[in-house]
Amino acid sequence: MATQQQRTAALSLRRTFKASRERVFRAWTAPEEIKRWKGPGERTTTVVEVDLRVGGAYRMHMRSPDGAEMRLVGVYREVDPPKKLVYTWSWETNPEMGETLVTVEFLERGRATEVVLKHELFPADEARDQHEQGWHGSLDKLDAIL
Repeated sequence: MATQQQRTAALSLRRTFKASRERVFRAWTAPEEIKRWKGPGERTTTVVEVDLRVGGAYRMHMRSPDGAEMRLVGVYREVDPPKKLVYTWSWETNPEMGETLVTVEFLERGRATEVVLKHELFPADEARDQHEQGWHGSLDKLDAIL
């Protein structure tokens, strides 16, 4: 397994949504909202559990059209509504990936909100690239519901 020093692959995305910062933050943290947009393409999110506090855990189960299930877990490291979230990200169904870290900032832009997302500590560029595609697909869905 890669050491922390070797885990340098990271991705950064920015996306502006036509919704208030409070609305976007709620979409990112309320289980019923998360189910509506998390998971790229034809994937659906069937289980979302959120304990939204520093040290609180979350769990998500995503299902692909062929029935394959992916389980994601993590712990919130920073919760600053509606400004910022920092949380760990680990695939129970792919433990070789190890733990990565997600930082999301919600910036007011008039009547819109800019989301600045950084996902880091990937073991390799390939893993980063797969997650970047997944984030783009999920953020497209989020844009559609906002």
